[in-house]
Amino acid sequence: MKHRTFFWFILPTLSAMVLFIALPIVSVAVQSLYIEHEQVLVVTESCGPFGCDETTTIDTEATAALRSEQPLGRFNGLGTYTNRAHLAFSEIGEAWRTTESLGDFFNELLNLPFYWALAFTLTYTFVVTPFVIVLGLAIAVGVNNLPRLFKGPTIFISLLPMIVTPLVGALILFWMVDADGVIGALLQRLFNDPSLSLKATTSLNWVMLIVYGIWSSLPFSFIVFYAGLQTVPHDTMEAAMIDGATKWQRMIHVVVPHLMPLVVFITLIQLMDNFRVFEPIISFQAEAHARSLSWIIYNDLIAAGNPLYGSAGATSLLTIIGVAFLLTPVLIRTWRDFNRKSV
Repeated sequence: MKHRTFFWFILPTLSAMVLFIALPIVSVAVQSLYIEHEQVLVVTESCGPFGCDETTTIDTEATAALRSEQPLGRFNGLGTYTNRAHLAFSEIGEAWRTTESLGDFFNELLNLPFYWALAFTLTYTFVVTPFVIVLGLAIAVGVNNLPRLFKGPTIFISLLPMIVTPLVGALILFWMVDADGVIGALLQRLFNDPSLSLKATTSLNWVMLIVYGIWSSLPFSFIVFYAGLQTVPHDTMEAAMIDGATKWQRMIHVVVPHLMPLVVFITLIQLMDNFRVFEPIISFQAEAHARSLSWIIYNDLIAAGNPLYGSAGATSLLTIIGVAFLLTPVLIRTWRDFNRKSV
């Protein structure tokens, strides 16, 4: 294909990417450099026979005029990125100087809101992603080996988590793990502890959210792997069987290498999705025990009476940088494999 023809072919896609991806990111980056205007306060003094009283009110007209004059807010540069709500450079330096052990330092670090959210986000991402890949492949292989009569119903049941809306699915599980729910009541009976609750402690909340994340993401992994299994060369499998390879050896040396491009694809999608975990936290009402970077953005935008657009923009940019950092090793591997095949 000629360069000119190729350019006109991809122009609509490039235009859409610039309009709906690049420009919003630039807008968020600019907004993150500003902070909200302070409200203009007016102090009035009223005196009577028993003394004088001062009252403080908000001058709405002056505040509105200030915001109209500078709609983005007051320029703050990188101050939003370095304050206590985000990277907290000064707080980290102070903790490094004052703490006596590395454990104490990490405890101080987790007391900062951004790093607490980052800890949960990374834990969720690095636990859910490998489980989804391994279990998705295992289910796909199991379904592929079923008799034809049972494949259809099994595939339908396996896709139920994908059919159910994420919010609805999370709410269903939330009710099930309640003390009066099926899972919650069963756990109390098994451990003989009427006070046992999956919502009561941080560790159990994290486990509950991770289990939901695996359950809701498995159908995507399963259906991709199942489609890939239909393309495994029969000649290669038959040759391996003639050579005496066991089922496990055929899986490791034939099936997995053939599905490796799909493994890379699912890894990329899961890393991006899991690093932006948000809906389960809201659905499970787990804000007291688990907060993600996306939840911080949401919390800044619903701040009562005065949304923190600059703070939300800074967290959004840091989230994008985090996703790019996680994807870099996978993209490098993909690039090397592409160059190796093209040689």
